[in-house]
Amino acid sequence: MTRRIVALIPARNEHERIAAAVEGLHVQTLTPDRVVAVTNNCTDGGATRDAARDAGAWVLDLHGVKGKKAGALNTALDQVLPSLDDHDLVLVQDADTVLAAEFVEHAAGAMNRRVGAVGGVFYGEPGGRLLGQLQRMEYQRYAWEIARNGGRAVVLTGTATLFRVRVLRAVKAARLDGRLGGGSSYYSTASLTEDDEMTKAVKTLGYRTMSPAACTVTTEVMTTLPALWHQRLRWQRGALENLRDYGWTRVTAPYFGKQIMMGVGALAFGLYLTFVALQLAYAGHLGLHPFWTAVGAVFVVEKVVSVWAAGWRSRLLAALLIPELAYDLFQHAVFFRALADLALRREERWVAT
Repeated sequence: MTRRIVALIPARNEHERIAAAVEGLHVQTLTPDRVVAVTNNCTDGGATRDAARDAGAWVLDLHGVKGKKAGALNTALDQVLPSLDDHDLVLVQDADTVLAAEFVEHAAGAMNRRVGAVGGVFYGEPGGRLLGQLQRMEYQRYAWEIARNGGRAVVLTGTATLFRVRVLRAVKAARLDGRLGGGSSYYSTASLTEDDEMTKAVKTLGYRTMSPAACTVTTEVMTTLPALWHQRLRWQRGALENLRDYGWTRVTAPYFGKQIMMGVGALAFGLYLTFVALQLAYAGHLGLHPFWTAVGAVFVVEKVVSVWAAGWRSRLLAALLIPELAYDLFQHAVFFRALADLALRREERWVAT
């Protein structure tokens, strides 16, 4: 059966990056039938629109659409889906992301009756010095975990995900009849992390989500701590709010477990640092017990092995341990700040990065 593929690239003030995203789709081994740049509420004088058009994309130039990225995608899907059949495919891709040349071919090949969507495995682009390197190592470990989990997607990442049209229609129908929350369209406009919420929606409707190892994308890394803080706080706050809204179900149970383990790990790390500080204060040195030394060695080996494919810089940085421990502390701070914001009902904000 011949399947048509339409690619949607939501963008706001992305004139410096969107051309590369569009060109990456034109060189796919299985090229989309149409590439549509969905420019929404841009304030760059049409630069994003013109850059996308010059690169060969159709442009849907939106103004006044609410709901940010989710709202723009809902508007675009309402215009695109009526001309597509249930077996056709829709690719949703960020404007700051470039797909590997075989992404669409492998993602389409992974589709079957049980698989409703295929998300990308994302890697960080070069640059950003130490902060960028730590993010690339984090993304490498995420890819490693996906591979160990049989290619099952944890999140249908906003960087790039291929959907079956029938699944998108099923999600909208489920929102309209109350089986799913988040509004009355495809993407939830109530969520800070629309991709995480969409993952839970697709799984709740009984579909599998996959991230094959060959479906790789290269995406932006944050180059400053404030930008990284805002990005990760939005991700973490959105993930917690989505779990609150969905409640405990068969689908969300593993996600609740992951959040609980993150909290336990952060508390344990804090207690360990407190113990080390007290030992240094009272004893003036750290005692090396054989058992705990062996545990620490295994921990370091796991750190190195999990980033081995990322090259010698990642291996060396993982072996040094201290930079990544500092990065872990940063992540723990994000986690507890998101929890506090949620508990205190502080106003949620979507901050562009």
